[in-house]
Amino acid sequence: MEKLFRKFYTNLFLENRLFIALGACSALFLFAFFLPILGDIPYITFGVLLLLFLIDIYLLHSSKKAVFLRRDVPERLSNGDDNELKIYLENFYPFQVSIGIIDEIPFQFQKRDLWFNTTLKTKEQKIINYFLRPTKRGEYDFGFTRLFVKSPLGLVSRRFNIAGAGMVPVYPSFLKLREYELMAISNRLTDVGIKKIRRVGHSMEFDQVKNYVAGDDFRTINWKATARRSDLMVNTYTEERSQHIYCVIDKSRAMKMPFEGMSLLDYAINASLILSSVALIKQDKAGLITIAEKTKNVVLADRRPTQLNKIMEVLYKEKTRYLETDMEALFVSLRSALKQRSLVVFFTNFESMSALERQLPYLKRIAKYHLLLVVFFENTTLRTLSDDDAKDVEGIYIKTIAEKFAYEKRLMVKELTKHGILSLLTAPQNLTVNVVNRYLAIKARQQI
Repeated sequence: MEKLFRKFYTNLFLENRLFIALGACSALFLFAFFLPILGDIPYITFGVLLLLFLIDIYLLHSSKKAVFLRRDVPERLSNGDDNELKIYLENFYPFQVSIGIIDEIPFQFQKRDLWFNTTLKTKEQKIINYFLRPTKRGEYDFGFTRLFVKSPLGLVSRRFNIAGAGMVPVYPSFLKLREYELMAISNRLTDVGIKKIRRVGHSMEFDQVKNYVAGDDFRTINWKATARRSDLMVNTYTEERSQHIYCVIDKSRAMKMPFEGMSLLDYAINASLILSSVALIKQDKAGLITIAEKTKNVVLADRRPTQLNKIMEVLYKEKTRYLETDMEALFVSLRSALKQRSLVVFFTNFESMSALERQLPYLKRIAKYHLLLVVFFENTTLRTLSDDDAKDVEGIYIKTIAEKFAYEKRLMVKELTKHGILSLLTAPQNLTVNVVNRYLAIKARQQI
């Protein structure tokens, strides 16, 4: 009995309307002390309020099946994207109710004020949509969804605690991945900023002989087939396929730098996943290598349907290390794992010229055997500081230092180019588009 009463008591909450009514009753008792004409009105008013209070409690507990609630959460969340969640509500009370909802979302979002208000007529159904944007990969634990229901009297509210979805994993950005896949299949990559690359010459991988149409390159006319058919026939060629594309991700402390809530490592992981997907659509073989103080994971390049899932499972668990990258270990791994010339896209970051110079001998050795593209990040905060007008001596000093670091970044690009190494300096938010653009340009120029 005590346990039942405690459960009843802990799920019952007094509302502001009750306190206002009690305040009015107190005022009546106070006035009755000075105005005897009020007589028993304060007692009657308080008795009516007490009766309404008990009726309100009875109404909230009168239905065995009161309100139905279900939180719909995806099986996994996409890192860095807006993920849609739904709360499904249905009212089984024989009267209209007012509902307040507290959803206990994972602590990683740092939101303690996620509150929804709504009203439901009897037998009415409603869906509440909201979005969450995770900025870290890993396991996210959802708590209870707490429902506070008020009757039309609104003196008290009854709380219902509905168990949540439990643990939901956050994977690299698979929502953007689907978007890019659909656009790549339908040749609409320009919609997200992917440039149309003019093809230089043509590949020597023969496809078919077809009838000549206006616009075909007359240099591809097949004169033997033309003579046999008495009609102009041309050879068509396709892009070279089955080329090996490896994304190499640096997990050292240089990739811990945050940008808009996400680390540079997370941006590199999302871009690697999308680049691998586009490469597979282009009939190339995609692979992955992660490196910190030693080589961690190696996924050999392949074109199987399960390859993208294999890459995603590896990327899901990756975390930033706090040690220096062992470039010699990377070179040894590439020499042993890569048996043919490949495109190696190395995601890393250099904040100073000296940092690049330490790694440059190893980058030159890698570029000797493979086509190396070094992708590193522009410091957008420094760019903003260098663009702002200086208003005092301190502002001039800050602006000068910011311009110095920005100039060093441009020097790094020139230094890499001087040694025959491709480079891409990009802002984190433009990383995916710029990397895919560069890959398509390399394919078009047949550099691999």
